[in-house]
Amino acid sequence: MQNRSFKAMIVEEKEEKNFTRRIGEKSVEELPPGDVLIEVAYSSLNYKDALSCIGNRGVTRRYPHTPGIDAAGVVAHSDAPEVREGDEVLVTGYDLGMNTSGGFGRMIRVPADWVVPLPEGLTLRESMIYGTAGFTAALCVLHITDQGVEKDSGDVLVTGATGGVGSMATSMLARSGYRVAAVSGKSDREAFLKRLGAAEVIAREEVMDESAKPLLKGRWAAAVDTVGGDMLASVLKAAALHAVVSACGNVAGFQLNTTVFPFILRGVRLMGADSANCPRKLRLRAWEKIATDWKLPHLEEMTTEAALEDLDPFIDDILQAKISGRTLVRLTD
Repeated sequence: MQNRSFKAMIVEEKEEKNFTRRIGEKSVEELPPGDVLIEVAYSSLNYKDALSCIGNRGVTRRYPHTPGIDAAGVVAHSDAPEVREGDEVLVTGYDLGMNTSGGFGRMIRVPADWVVPLPEGLTLRESMIYGTAGFTAALCVLHITDQGVEKDSGDVLVTGATGGVGSMATSMLARSGYRVAAVSGKSDREAFLKRLGAAEVIAREEVMDESAKPLLKGRWAAAVDTVGGDMLASVLKAAALHAVVSACGNVAGFQLNTTVFPFILRGVRLMGADSANCPRKLRLRAWEKIATDWKLPHLEEMTTEAALEDLDPFIDDILQAKISGRTLVRLTD
């Protein structure tokens, strides 16, 4: 097994700050230490993967490297009694695809506590259509439901709604009985978002507030913000009394310019979704919800499948916010 070779995307720094990527061969002995060796069938493309693919040192410190923060496949070898050879499993988050060789390779080796048994009701392929995006969306929706936001409390806002997390969150919230207002800068995707369950599609400009006002009229009973920056600040200003805002993205910026007023005058609760280092008990609960109550009927409609060899244009598109829904990465021939 140690000498087995496998196909992988390899990102290399040819000269300082000049990164290239290719599909090549790696050997199992090149993989990091770990309890469980997994033969990967599917991965998925996330914004963090694209950053790793272009040499972003905030994501990946050492190159050459194989990205891919998601992976689903079959256990090829295990030194852990709780994980058996032949088990169908998935891995999302932790250090996978960051500084640990990731799911854009046919084989990965990881610690046993990173491994999640494939939930009953999901195929390996379906689990990677969800991937980190669907898992993050589930964490955000759990914030809203666990904090007691009632279905008749008012609209739930989802920003960046055509993206991977946003589209999944829109669907999960709609299936949970909430009235979803979906925010998108892509006017041609209104029909798509309404098929996912959005009751209303709102232009980005309608939500963004550039005034100096610390508070606006309370509009949102809850919100899932996938964008960050000034968008999140605007959402907080317009959050209603005792609203829950779940934040999970920073594509529009990592700084938050706000005041304490939403929190001390309206009791707004701002919660962060940490998909990478989520506690195992919560991780398993989220995947169980994905496989049951929040299993979406329109997965294929929001999915584009690409072979590993054909991934380059999708990487470019996700960096330019041109992708809607999810990009599934096929590792099998």
